[in-house]
Order: sequence, then structure tokens, then C-alpha cells
Amino acid sequence: MPVYKGKVDVETKGEVSLVDITEQVRKVVAKSGIKDGLACVFVAGATGAVTTIEYEPGLVEDLPDALERLFPKGIDYKHHIKWDDGNGHSHVRASFLKPSLTVPVVDGELPLGRWQQIIFIELDVKPRKRSLLVQVVGE
Repeated sequence: MPVYKGKVDVETKGEVSLVDITEQVRKVVAKSGIKDGLACVFVAGATGAVTTIEYEPGLVEDLPDALERLFPKGIDYKHHIKWDDGNGHSHVRASFLKPSLTVPVVDGELPLGRWQQIIFIELDVKPRKRSLLVQVVGE
């Protein structure tokens, strides 16, 4: 079974930056030549996440607000105490959101919903340069 590896590079502004990577992932899938299979998008690191969202201004504001309600940054985390880097909440958020997303490839396309985009979420407290692996397997 063929396997194709590509990447998506992103630069973030830090602290809950949401980056729409849908088109970059589509380009990797198209370049792979795979018509039917799976595309997995993965970020190496403990403070980034990949998911889907309707990437529109309201939800781009709502998601960080929801993360703050669920995993507030203004409380003590044991990670803060040990490392004094102020990103314990970033690690907890990332562990719940997850570092990867797998999407089917059907007829060489990603069958996303009309309002569904693939996004990378930077959860660290500082701007970062990230390189996400996109692995496409299939026929």
C-alpha cells in the first residue's frame, strides 16, 4: 500500500492561535496521487493540536474563550511549579484536543463538510514555527 509523506509549515502568534490549514493539506493529498485512503495530520510537540471547525470569526473567538473556561491559565498547575514556564494550561489543553486528525481520502479529495475546515491550534504561550506531518496512505 503506497504511503506519501508531506508537510505543512505554519507560523503562529502564540496562545490559542487558530490557523486554517485545509488548503495546504488538500495540496499534499493531491500531490500524493492517492485516490482512496486516509490522510493523517500530526503535530510533533506537546502544546499543539489539530482538529476541525467552521473557521469563521465568531467561532475563532469562541474556541479560545471555551478553552479558557475549561482549562483556565490563571490557576496553579504543577507543571508551572516544576518548570516555571507558564504553559501548564497549554499542555493540559493539548492533551484533551489531541495532536492529530485523520480524514478519509475519497476519489483524491478530502470529503469535508461544507463549513468544515482543518485547523492547527497553537496552545503554547509564545509564537512558534511548526512543521506538521501529513501522511497519506491508500491506493
